Amino acid sequence: MRSPTFTPAPVSGRPRLVAAALACALYLQLGWVVLLVPSLVLRLESGFRQSDAGFGFLYFAWWSAYALGALAGGWVTERIGRRPVLVLSFLAGGLLLLAQGAVTDWWVFLLLGIPRSFGSGAVDSGGTALMLDLYPEGRGRALNTAHFFFAVGATAAPFVVGALDGAGVAWQALMTASGVALVLVGLAAAITPMPDGRHHRMAAAPAVSAAPAVAAQRPERRLAFRLPILALALAIGCYIGTETGVSSWLVRFFADAPLVVATGALGLFWGGLMLGRLASAAFSDRFNHLTLAIGAAVLAGCSLAVAVLMPVLPVSVALFGVVGFACGPVYPLIMALAGERYPDRAAAVSGVLTSASVIGSVVVPPLMGFLSAAVGMEALMLATAAMSAACAGALVLNGRLK
Repeated sequence: MRSPTFTPAPVSGRPRLVAAALACALYLQLGWVVLLVPSLVLRLESGFRQSDAGFGFLYFAWWSAYALGALAGGWVTERIGRRPVLVLSFLAGGLLLLAQGAVTDWWVFLLLGIPRSFGSGAVDSGGTALMLDLYPEGRGRALNTAHFFFAVGATAAPFVVGALDGAGVAWQALMTASGVALVLVGLAAAITPMPDGRHHRMAAAPAVSAAPAVAAQRPERRLAFRLPILALALAIGCYIGTETGVSSWLVRFFADAPLVVATGALGLFWGGLMLGRLASAAFSDRFNHLTLAIGAAVLAGCSLAVAVLMPVLPVSVALFGVVGFACGPVYPLIMALAGERYPDRAAAVSGVLTSASVIGSVVVPPLMGFLSAAVGMEALMLATAAMSAACAGALVLNGRLK
């Protein structure tokens, strides 16, 4: 019979800094890749002769694969270790991006993105689990720092796309360069020391009876069904629905403005999100993580509604920076709350919540694409603001659960 897990000795000193730097590089590249296609959506719709509904289906397929990759990545990491999962995910993702930059058929482009998105999901959950293992004593700061770099990559993507599009650079060149960068980060992961992430066990003393032994194992098997995790899963799913709904369709929302203005609005959103995570990294561990997450979610929903309804274009564009700033701390703080409840299950908890978060991506951006012609993008953007309020409600529920 096996006992509950034990927590390996924490990594410290220079090896921890090197591993943390790798996690930040992973998130930098991940943020760039996740925002690359939404930044190119108008050019890709034109080049492949697709409608919003076509891209809604693309988002559904890719984000579904992302969710499965996040869940599978946590499960596989606990069994074979973190390094092979991260290295394989990045190398395969880079090669698939290179292939996407070379194809001319819409369905080939879409299908190549499915395994690439699966690998991105594994990287997302793996990076969070890595930071949880590296910094058990300051999870709020550590996760906000790592996800700050995700926001840096996501902020850069629309600004770079807008600038290079104006200079006449083809979208294929951007896909190819991104693929090369992913391969390089994957090679760096192959040589960087890091906690292995396996779910370690040790032999236990003989159980007094069978019932206590079964009870000792039940929490492990049913981690994903515990009420606090379910509440956090609902919260993070609603939050990501807001974030990806805005990210995926903000350029389309400003389609009547010049492309540089539309991509600039998306860049401001992610720039604000980047600053929000930077600010949260500085002070989040000084305050209650739950209270901060609830306040940030409420502010994000309110400011998003005002930004959508604002009739003055420059003010509306600027307000999306405020929305991003409010959104910034929410995701890392939810992950920190989960890590505090289950400190010895970092890979599993990260996999479950990352997968749950991507359900928001699987549902919201595709649905917005399918409904845009009938409902209008303004109404759909307001619906994403309501999802941020739902995120706050789920966090309140989590705080009441023991």
